[in-house]
Amino acid sequence: MDEVFKALADPTRRGLLDELFREDGQTLSALEARVPMTRFGVMKHLKLLEEAGLVVTRRRGREKVHYLNPIPIRLIHDRWVSKYAEPWAAGLTGLKESLERTMERVFEIYIRTTPERLWEAITTSDIRAKYQFGVRITEDWSPGARIEMSHPGAGLLGEGEVISADPPAQLVHTLRALWSDEVKSEGTSKVTWDIGQVEDSCRLTVTHSELREGANDELYGGWPMILSGLKTWLETGETLTTPGSLMYGG
Repeated sequence: MDEVFKALADPTRRGLLDELFREDGQTLSALEARVPMTRFGVMKHLKLLEEAGLVVTRRRGREKVHYLNPIPIRLIHDRWVSKYAEPWAAGLTGLKESLERTMERVFEIYIRTTPERLWEAITTSDIRAKYQFGVRITEDWSPGARIEMSHPGAGLLGEGEVISADPPAQLVHTLRALWSDEVKSEGTSKVTWDIGQVEDSCRLTVTHSELREGANDELYGGWPMILSGLKTWLETGETLTTPGSLMYGG
């Protein structure tokens, strides 16, 4: 958390995050044009934001594209805000509003665990329910297998198909959300889970892609809370009790 607070303390870095908030997936040249600073200075600030986990980069041909990663901000909210705020405060973070106007969303988080244990937590229904709003998921992860996400009190909430599975490194599947008429109309998107070992921890990157430009943010706005819950459960054995995590409670 210290790295995140340090990164957010600088107004220039906050400005760069604001630029990615307004338009995600920008190159260094695009960001340089928006900030009154040398290219080297922008690179230096972006490096600190990457080290803090607030920015994630992906190669697109010769260019490096920068994405806003809201996960660290979600973790700050869970640790420092939610326990003091009214129950509806979790809906006021504004994170979901930052996830618009893009065909792809990238979320990255570091978890102190092993790749095998992380893979188990992602693919086992009983564990998944602990951090994904009580939702259970089918456990056949062979390519071509049908995926169903459901809750006893809400019925079928999502469906998809496994594209590829390479345990414990990568899982790729499609997703069609069914929890509201609005998201049903958005059709099918793709979710990629990438797991990498980093010393005694794992870097988990979730890429939600093939989204319609301007798609309903209900499709991907829940990822920060889901991944925060996954980290909390793996590292402490406890579950989050933020309002969103209890949305299907009881």
